[in-house]
Amino acid sequence: MNNLFPIFLKLENLHTLIVGGGYVGLEKITAVLDNAPLARVTLVAPEIRDEIRDIAAANSRINLIARKFEDSDLAEKDLVIVATNDKEENRRIWETARARHMLANVADTPDICDFYLSSVVRKGNLKVAISTNGMSPTFAKRLKEVLGEALPDNLDQAMEQLKAVREMLKGDFASKVDELNRITAVLTGKKKDAP
Repeated sequence: MNNLFPIFLKLENLHTLIVGGGYVGLEKITAVLDNAPLARVTLVAPEIRDEIRDIAAANSRINLIARKFEDSDLAEKDLVIVATNDKEENRRIWETARARHMLANVADTPDICDFYLSSVVRKGNLKVAISTNGMSPTFAKRLKEVLGEALPDNLDQAMEQLKAVREMLKGDFASKVDELNRITAVLTGKKKDAP
């Protein structure tokens, strides 16, 4: 059973640490910036891929530190993504982060992750995150492709219209929710009975 609590973070208000500058580090920093282009990221690794250096050169909110991770790198960070090829060091970094009450993700090690990076479908302002509870990122990637093709590209227009309707509705919160549920029932093909 998937007991994960889905959440969307405003990474522009947080400071993310990525440990690892290889291919997986590139994958993680790309995922972070694709979803949160204004994220503030520090990446620490003794060797950093040229693609990561290029990303950092084009983004002043990215700080690269070309050396081995030190525990002090966790200072003033809000969450950490660990992506080195040293399993023992990854676990040690996770334990150190946990001792500081930081959330940590350790690539390819779901049992010591506090959170997972999900596959994401984006259509304008709509963002759908997909989780397999760490069991199969490949399945999540394929489902992302299916949903991406199935969802229409003009969803932003519909959301703008619903936002305008929501702002015009009168009454308490519950009555507004009921009315919006009635209006959007057409999306599922189900009709909501009028009160």
